[in-house]
Amino acid sequence: MHPIRIAPSLLAADFSRLADEVRSVEQAGADWLHLDVMDGHFVPNLTFGPFITQAIKKCATKPLDVHLMITDPWRYADAFLDAGADLLTFHVEVAKNGDVPALLQQVKKRGAKVGMSVQPDTPAEALAPYVRELDLVLVMSVFAGFGGQKFMPSVLPKVAALRALGFRGEVSMDGGIGTTTIGEAARAGTNVFVAGTAVFGAPDRTARIAELRKTAAAAAGAAAAG
Repeated sequence: MHPIRIAPSLLAADFSRLADEVRSVEQAGADWLHLDVMDGHFVPNLTFGPFITQAIKKCATKPLDVHLMITDPWRYADAFLDAGADLLTFHVEVAKNGDVPALLQQVKKRGAKVGMSVQPDTPAEALAPYVRELDLVLVMSVFAGFGGQKFMPSVLPKVAALRALGFRGEVSMDGGIGTTTIGEAARAGTNVFVAGTAVFGAPDRTARIAELRKTAAAAAGAAAAG
């Protein structure tokens, strides 16, 4: 069983004091820092690139979980790896745009972990050709592009579908994760939980991360016990 990991999404942070926000969630108990990179093309929103990623790396002590919501990850993978990405995830929906096995090997040769992500309307089976090469699969529980959306429980069966395909790595879930939804995600088999407003909007971030972790662990334990 993979460990429970809480990965606050910096998209929900106050960017006018980003270094303070990074230190705040790290001290509050974050396991990873999740960075949402959007290109204004694959998704309609536009966020930040390697320069900001590099700035975050300078003040972070936890691994950077970089989620590329972009059309051409082949073009930008090395730039984000150079900037300090510890885990680089790109979308299966862009697989038609290039050589996926080559990109997976490119990331691994750089010493980083590699993941792929699926939108809510993409079946887990789209990942079948790649599952044995992946360290992580990110299941989107909202449509990628904007924070603060409502959790979509219809995506939960994808976790079991991934295991049926032979995937043995970590499963992350992103979108609408909070105290009332993390248990559902954990029961389904998720172990990495990306939480934006649930963490950054909490008056006590330490207490919130502890609550999320406790709820996820209890749900995962109950599921394992049958």
